[in-house]
Amino acid sequence: MSIVIHGVPPSPFVRKTRVFLAEKNIPYELVMQQPFDPSPEYLAMSPLGKIPCLQEGDFAVPDSSVICAYLERTHADPALYPSDAKEYATALFLEEFADSKLAEALGAVFFQRVVRKFLFKQEPDEAVVAKAQNETQPPLFEHLEGRLEPGAQFLVGGRLSIADVAVGAQFAGLVHAGQELDAGRWPQLAAYVEGLHARPSFKSCIEGEKQIFASM
Repeated sequence: MSIVIHGVPPSPFVRKTRVFLAEKNIPYELVMQQPFDPSPEYLAMSPLGKIPCLQEGDFAVPDSSVICAYLERTHADPALYPSDAKEYATALFLEEFADSKLAEALGAVFFQRVVRKFLFKQEPDEAVVAKAQNETQPPLFEHLEGRLEPGAQFLVGGRLSIADVAVGAQFAGLVHAGQELDAGRWPQLAAYVEGLHARPSFKSCIEGEKQIFASM
């Protein structure tokens, strides 16, 4: 039975789900669903009205974290959750870290420079951007920098996991917003993100999103 993902590509949570699907080589169909003014039909599948939502026949489940956990159970190989208990807990924490604090700090820049420009046809509030870049982002970047050994490609257990998928999905928003990571200040993090985004799963999403923005 085919999988349908409801959402829009520029959403970091839709991107997270799509990268996860790509890394597992799971085919799916993307059906456009805006994150605002959801229809009654969509609310029946996703009661919080958020994206993404996975639909598989008469089964539907919303929330990127829940979707990825479900896909891990239904498509075990390759494993994207660590088998070691401590590494598993660490990966889950970093997924939550990405989906909450990182999403807030990076999303503030994305909203100002991308959402306001393309959806609302407004100029960005660069004071909001500066506050995010100077106050809220640095402590989060320092935390991730401290978790990465020199040359480390992944955050947990030396292999790709849900932690990397979630973190990489958030940083892709900065690509569209024109913010580069300061490699002099956070060299491990900058190299890590660059490596993640070079993976075919991330690269195809980011390039496809660029095409969407170019057409607007």
